[in-house]
Amino acid sequence: MSHSKLSNKTVAFLVTDGFEQVELTKSWDAVKAAGATVRLVSIHSGKVQGVHHDEKGEQFDVDSCVGDVSASDFDALVLPGGVFNPDALRVNDEAVDFVRDFFKQLKPVAAICHGPWTLIEAGAVRGRRVTSWPSLKTDLVNAGADWVNEQCVCDQGLVTSRNPDDLPAFCEKVIEEIAEGKHAQQTV
Repeated sequence: MSHSKLSNKTVAFLVTDGFEQVELTKSWDAVKAAGATVRLVSIHSGKVQGVHHDEKGEQFDVDSCVGDVSASDFDALVLPGGVFNPDALRVNDEAVDFVRDFFKQLKPVAAICHGPWTLIEAGAVRGRRVTSWPSLKTDLVNAGADWVNEQCVCDQGLVTSRNPDDLPAFCEKVIEEIAEGKHAQQTV
């Protein structure tokens, strides 16, 4: 992949404590290697705690608090999973508004594993074909999504995948969608 494919693109990675570390690091490294500027956004400043399934991982420095930035500051959004991370994000009004604004601005959004929980709260899955960790299927269907069990699904700039095993396909599609830019049908 070309180092300049995403030059002049800035991508937000929205997480809080309890995110699945590999879902952040692999997608972060791939997007950065494609030439994008990457920023870690969270609901609090300082550091955020990664996890490896149910065990603590590393801590990562937060670049910006979600209340201090806007979707207009970025070209795309990535939502790593982990159980605790999206559960905390979806009850934070600033985080939900931040996610919703990417859809209002027709910008690419990517979510993996449990990440789509936050998309439900943002009202962004109705009528969309998505995938996720299997335990989110009922929540996504109840929110109006067409849930499928596939490695990577893209619906008008919304990229979703099921788990860390899907990261190679997820990262490739995320980069492709960010390179394409806005998606006319991506509205909430």
